[in-house]
Amino acid sequence: MLRRISTLRFAIAVVTTTASAAVFAQFGGRGGPPIELSEQRQVPAEETIDPNYQAPMTSWGVPLLSGHWSTDDMRGVGSQRDAKYGTSESLDEADFLARAQSQERGRTGAEETETFLRNEWGTRTFGFNSMVVDPPDGRQPGTTAAGQALAAANRSGGTFGSATFQVFNDFSMYDRCIARGMNNGTGAAIYGNGIIIAQSPDSVSITYEMIHETRVIPLDGRAHLPAELSHYTGNGRGYWDGDTLVIETTGFHPKVRVGSVTPSEQMKTVERIRRVDDEMIEYRITYNDPISLEAPYTMRVMWTTQPDYYVWEYGCHEGNGAVGNSLSGERAWERQVAEAIARGETPPGRDGSVYGGPGADAQIFDINSGE
Repeated sequence: MLRRISTLRFAIAVVTTTASAAVFAQFGGRGGPPIELSEQRQVPAEETIDPNYQAPMTSWGVPLLSGHWSTDDMRGVGSQRDAKYGTSESLDEADFLARAQSQERGRTGAEETETFLRNEWGTRTFGFNSMVVDPPDGRQPGTTAAGQALAAANRSGGTFGSATFQVFNDFSMYDRCIARGMNNGTGAAIYGNGIIIAQSPDSVSITYEMIHETRVIPLDGRAHLPAELSHYTGNGRGYWDGDTLVIETTGFHPKVRVGSVTPSEQMKTVERIRRVDDEMIEYRITYNDPISLEAPYTMRVMWTTQPDYYVWEYGCHEGNGAVGNSLSGERAWERQVAEAIARGETPPGRDGSVYGGPGADAQIFDINSGE
């Protein structure tokens, strides 16, 4: 039985049940007494990697990366490092056990008690204290003034912001099921973390589950496209450096963030993808944008396999009511304002967000009661 299911993108306007509210509380995996850890979570996953591991090879003689992978095991690993760790890249024992407990509890809840939404926790716990590994303190460099101006010029609030929705272009590329860019592979959300790699002698493709974007990276030494041509996932060119696939990418579109910033025409990323275990790929990406970033920085993320894991199509447009419902809601609010003014009443205000727990006037009932 395959564990993955096709995912429909949707917007949640109001949470109206105590059971649903409890599920939201469980997304963090926190709270409760200690529980027994699975064998895979008892030690940091990176400590199980054999330093002498030799990756299987393709028929044409390069390491085999093809397969269905995921970043689910990176749940709980923050982007930036707590200052108390300095230049050390690993959690201390107490913090590691706390993370392992959180992930074990989250997975158990997702499998046994949650009745709402898909919630992926993976099967391993990594002991990294940040995804950023360079600079050595694990902290991202700041955004320049020019980068902030570039972000403001290309900003669309989307349903995860506080913007109003007057026209189609007020929505983010994510809302519109167009792109999330390379950020898909550099973190772990509650679902949609799948990655499919396919290889041939002269190219490699990387497909991200969320928004089902596919990058096709030539390996034949051809030049990058002209600088004036930009793409949502950039214009990548790859080559092998020993057992590591290196991908250098330029030509990013400013409507899709790359790493922590809106990319300028000078943004360049260098990815290093290396298989380190039958079930693990180490992925490193360096971001360098002299216009938007104060300095380059590098992130490390582990792409891993899961039991019976298979990535199905991410059905984004199908069932996606975010754009249409938000625009119709905006028009309804405008009518309410006009009617209130015509009656000489104070126009209704905005609450600023569709997210959060139940309101004071919400109808509360238990969907598990069978009534």
